[in-house]
Amino acid sequence: MRFLASFLAVAFLVFSRPAFAIDMADPKPDMDNPRKIVLQLTEDDDKKVNGVLYNAINIQKYYGMDNVMVAVVAYAKGVNALLKDSTTVADRIASLQQYDVEFVACGNTLDTMGKKTEDLLDGVVRVQAGIPEIVERQLRGWIYITP
Repeated sequence: MRFLASFLAVAFLVFSRPAFAIDMADPKPDMDNPRKIVLQLTEDDDKKVNGVLYNAINIQKYYGMDNVMVAVVAYAKGVNALLKDSTTVADRIASLQQYDVEFVACGNTLDTMGKKTEDLLDGVVRVQAGIPEIVERQLRGWIYITP
């Protein structure tokens, strides 16, 4: 019985926080005050696109879904990952959207490519300009990551 209690106590400690937990800055993230992280997507390379998507997953795993907001802002060649006719990661994006990862496409890039909002994957938000979207989010407290 003692062994079981000890095992459960250790299991709780090991699995209740990240293996390499860091001291989080105050205020600690929670549902009312989540961390807000914006990831930039500017490449049309499967390895780099998948890297950004894995970063979104890893961020959510670390903080917990309810304690973080993640947005992926695509511009330049990165927009291809969000287009119905050119993406190789549609299923992954749809899956991440179910976990509240937001995907944003640059309207200027879409205009340059001759693409319309309807050409985007379902649920992708179009903004007029990707870089100013990132800037404005930063000014509202979002952390900007360039994977």
